[in-house]
Amino acid sequence: MIIVNVKENESIEKALKRFKKKFDKTGAVRELRARQAFTKPSVKRRDQVIKAAYKQRLQSEAEK
Repeated sequence: MIIVNVKENESIEKALKRFKKKFDKTGAVRELRARQAFTKPSVKRRDQVIKAAYKQRLQSEAEK
């Protein structure tokens, strides 16, 4: 459970912004979306390999 203490003389907007930042860090929304549909382990692995190759290609281009 996420708890955000509202300080004295603090606006609700700032407290809400802190809450949203904490909520994003937990990754609840990402996990919920991932659980909506089952993905096979082989597909997950393939996606990871493709993503790693893409990152590596970007990094090598930046070094040139």
